[in-house]
Amino acid sequence: MIDIIKTLSVDPVGGYRLQVRFSNGREGICDLSDMIGQDRPMLKPLADPEFFARAFVQTGTIAWPNGFDIDAIALHDEMLKSGQLEPALGGA
Repeated sequence: MIDIIKTLSVDPVGGYRLQVRFSNGREGICDLSDMIGQDRPMLKPLADPEFFARAFVQTGTIAWPNGFDIDAIALHDEMLKSGQLEPALGGA
């Protein structure tokens, strides 16, 4: 069975970092500097720190006003693998 994980909240914390909370109770800070540095049309606006800070949650994913979004499950799994997530309260 696949866990459906959604992003519940996202808050910019400086630079290209976001405090992210997921529906399974885990949360952490992700640094998207490497992604922002890629030369791709949808990512170019995110290089502007003010635009990057406009991140919001839309249908369970992190999104920006230009239509770019990040899959919640992929982000969660990457953050978990790299040790960027705090355990959920209650040990989930």
